[in-house]
Amino acid sequence: MTSASNDMRVVGFGFRRAAPLASLADLLAQLEACYGPVDRLAAAASKQALVEALGRARGMAVIGVDDEMLPSVATLTHSRHSLTARGTGSVAEAIALLAAGPGATLLAPRLVSADRMATAALARASLPPGEST
Repeated sequence: MTSASNDMRVVGFGFRRAAPLASLADLLAQLEACYGPVDRLAAAASKQALVEALGRARGMAVIGVDDEMLPSVATLTHSRHSLTARGTGSVAEAIALLAAGPGATLLAPRLVSADRMATAALARASLPPGEST
């Protein structure tokens, strides 16, 4: 867990198939610089391999989210491209919320990588007393 409270912080990623690992790593570094350390990384199950590589490099667990669940979550961002391609306003935001679990909230709208190949969003969820990440 990242703080004295019983919170879990999860970074969700959305990215193009050609996105380099460096794009995801840069986004993670930006989020940690703004919000502090995170507990888990998350990605759509169909694109989990690249995020798993980042997780191995950082020693962090990765949560896979079923692609079919993406449209079930309300997001802060409403990208027309994302809505058309994946049925959600932001893949990164939807993944972060789904991976963090019920009651999760976004700390801010998604970030977009400098090369525009990836996005990342940070969600926080309160864990029940006695439960840890």
